[in-house]
Amino acid sequence: MKRYPLIQIDDFVISSEIVTEYFCCNYEECLGACCIIGESGAPLEEGEAELIERNYAAISPLMSIEGRRKIEQTGFFEIDRDGDMVTPLLGNSEECAYTRFEGKACFCAIERCHMAGGCSFVKPVSCRLYPIRVSRFSNSMTALNLHRWNLCEGAFAKGRREGIRVYQFLKEPLTDAFGVEFYKQLEAAADLLLKEEDGR
Repeated sequence: MKRYPLIQIDDFVISSEIVTEYFCCNYEECLGACCIIGESGAPLEEGEAELIERNYAAISPLMSIEGRRKIEQTGFFEIDRDGDMVTPLLGNSEECAYTRFEGKACFCAIERCHMAGGCSFVKPVSCRLYPIRVSRFSNSMTALNLHRWNLCEGAFAKGRREGIRVYQFLKEPLTDAFGVEFYKQLEAAADLLLKEEDGR
């Protein structure tokens, strides 16, 4: 596989795989398993725990009894072993407290609440941006890298079948997180990179 240089936009350093790789969630295959599998909860950005708390009265009826009990015990977030603020997990399991089950499928209760018009907060940006992982550094730089998880092999395959690149699939959350101008510059960088890939 050909290696491309990193893309830099202002204070962002972006892996070229976000442009060259394909991705499209294959929910019918995974049934939302990312909500119940993982070593820690979903990373929370500054202010997101407060947004959950502010909208909790609308979100909580969509959660499981166990999820509500966990929030009562620990609050709206936990600090994981790396010192990061994350969504709470249930007991010794890997299940996020904000998970909602509908049959065998897992959904985010926060997102379900948003879709029903109950709150303006969609869900943690770390969830919305997956498979992009965001890392922030002390020099004010932010890195965007592609995360590969065997759980999402079907999503990478579906993206290739349908011709949807990672950055295209994540247009809305990337724009919401980093702004319209950022996404325009990312699109322009993608056009140049993909023309090179195609040999034009």
